[in-house]
Amino acid sequence: MQNISYICALLGRPWVTGLKPAKNVGSHNAPIIERLLCELSGQANRGQATFELEVIRSKTKPLRTMPGGTQEPKQRYDTIARHGRDPRVKAWILRMADGQCESCGQQAPFITAIGEPFLEVHHLRTLAEGGSDTVSNTVALCPNCHRAFHYGLQQVALKEALYHRLPRLVRE
Repeated sequence: MQNISYICALLGRPWVTGLKPAKNVGSHNAPIIERLLCELSGQANRGQATFELEVIRSKTKPLRTMPGGTQEPKQRYDTIARHGRDPRVKAWILRMADGQCESCGQQAPFITAIGEPFLEVHHLRTLAEGGSDTVSNTVALCPNCHRAFHYGLQQVALKEALYHRLPRLVRE
């Protein structure tokens, strides 16, 4: 069961409650678990966890030669389902953040080509999990914090801190 939590972590999803990720997922089991998780959540299976698992395994092997890579990577075509979002919600969140990450408090890392501070809007309960696209479920984050919310070891603690800090947030 801990293998499921490990694949969830590689996909940037929360672990299964009470099951700390185990790093011993077999190369045969990883794609099966990933496929099932994607089917259950209604998301396209892009092989992300399987790819990341191979990256992790490759990092443990001795560096003998530099990999050649792929000169002409093959294109893949996926059919994906996207959730409709309200642009006014994103605009409101970004305006209220005023160029400052709502998690770490730092200024946006750069100004975009159109002169706006770059922050990403994150849904605390994801749309794929049935979360709403409302100001009570979204925050403005710098790219580092956004990645930490998806892949970080402390993602649950980060989310809890936001619920305590921002009165507009409502748990869903």
